[in-house]
Amino acid sequence: MSTPKSKIKQTVEQLLGSYLEDNGFELVDVEYVKEGSNWFLRVFVDKEGGIDIDDCGTISEYISQKLDENDPFPEAYFLEVSSPGAERPLKKAADVAKAVGKDVYVTVYEPIQGLKEFEGRLLSFENEELLISAGKKEHLVPYAKVASARLAIIF
Repeated sequence: MSTPKSKIKQTVEQLLGSYLEDNGFELVDVEYVKEGSNWFLRVFVDKEGGIDIDDCGTISEYISQKLDENDPFPEAYFLEVSSPGAERPLKKAADVAKAVGKDVYVTVYEPIQGLKEFEGRLLSFENEELLISAGKKEHLVPYAKVASARLAIIF
């Protein structure tokens, strides 16, 4: 019987939490996904100024050791530790707050002013609402209606 993906994600978050914080890293996201016949555990980590290959290697070694001790996985998997990239997901309200002044791409569960996607500069995040400037228009997006959000590279 397989372990639910959410339980695996929660276990990995717990195993990494204090180690990452103590070493100046931030856990951005954990994914446990099947692609083809293979399972992948992807751990996305960041820190002030960005992470490098040595950081990924150190974190990978740590998590591999901890997972070998606790082994929550019902099947074989590949471990990948990496940066969230330039278009980093904004998973939590704190991530959105840090993104004020940056370009973002936001999708919503139901249309707001006829739109389900917003791309532009995040002007503010106050009272659980995002104020996004897109071109010559500004859009107020309730945080509760946000389906997904990430940093964006706008040309």
